[in-house]
Amino acid sequence: MGYNGKKKRENKKRKIKMSFLTKKIFDFAGTAMGLDLNDLTVRVIQFEREGRKDRLVGYASASIAPGSVSDGEILKKDQVIAAIHNALEKAGPDKIKSKKVICSLPETKAFLRIISIPKMEKKEAREAIKWEIEANIPLALDQVYYDWQILDENISAEKNKMDVLVVAISKKTVDQFMEVLEGAGLEVVGLEIESVAQARSLLASGNNGGAVLIIDFDERRTGFFIASKGTPCFTSSIPVSSQSLNDSISKTLSVSLADAEKTRFSHGIGSDFKNSDIFFAVKPVLENLISEIERSIDFFLSELKYSGSVDEIIICGKEAATKGIVPYVSKRLGKKVVLGDPWVNVNIGRKLPEIERNLSVEYATAIGLALKGLNYEDIS
Repeated sequence: MGYNGKKKRENKKRKIKMSFLTKKIFDFAGTAMGLDLNDLTVRVIQFEREGRKDRLVGYASASIAPGSVSDGEILKKDQVIAAIHNALEKAGPDKIKSKKVICSLPETKAFLRIISIPKMEKKEAREAIKWEIEANIPLALDQVYYDWQILDENISAEKNKMDVLVVAISKKTVDQFMEVLEGAGLEVVGLEIESVAQARSLLASGNNGGAVLIIDFDERRTGFFIASKGTPCFTSSIPVSSQSLNDSISKTLSVSLADAEKTRFSHGIGSDFKNSDIFFAVKPVLENLISEIERSIDFFLSELKYSGSVDEIIICGKEAATKGIVPYVSKRLGKKVVLGDPWVNVNIGRKLPEIERNLSVEYATAIGLALKGLNYEDIS
């Protein structure tokens, strides 16, 4: 499995395993921090292994100046570099001294899907996969970096074929992120799309049960991805977000956006679904969210000819802990819905991390990246 389309000068300058799915990063001394970079915030976290336990070294977040990043495109590099430095300076309980980093790449700029090809040897599969990628992404192949991984066990119901997980992302996006990270004085040892990192932190290791839908409910967008047997195999995103809830509360209750946000923080979507003014204000937004969840599940089941069902939903992201969201989604869909636990695969022993549960769910992506940096010898 390789990272295709690298420039020769990058090979000389950068010692990075440019791969989005690979199970093994090249060996490096020490551990790497996880760095989650989105439109509004930088989050960093690092673990160290002490005996059989994982110790939290430090973590922190820092806001990015508005307009510096838009829909995954970095517009003001200096502002993003400043935010990275700010987060690293704030990190605690201990300082993050490592310069090695594994960084997230924006899901909105990535194309992830399962393709089925006739069974063949890996060498023969390379060319077939290349043609399938060209047929299934909206960009020319020379405009993207891509990676692929033949799955050990098929997810689709296709017989006499093998399933391949493919990821492609524009070269422009990757190059922007590399320039910013290197500009911040960091050594990039890995890049990974958000859904792969979230799967590592939120799905219990060794649990190869049915399909799980993970919802990343954030300030600007909501991302969906469905994982089967621990492997992300479908992703999508919509512009529904906590900002959408604030807008609806503001307009319906005739209050400022600042007051609308305070109301949502205090009361969530309304503790009494039947009689809450807040709930009636946000209901159209919530119903849009429910419709998109149902559409994503239906598309996954039909597109992949998946014979099972999606019975569990995990919610993560900065706004995942909004009061009432989890029970409402569960009630409307008739499915088990839980707030994500990003510590499920961190071997912390009896000593709990010094991060509140509602805050730690914001770090799901960063924790997944840091776990890869901790266990670089064998990470799926």
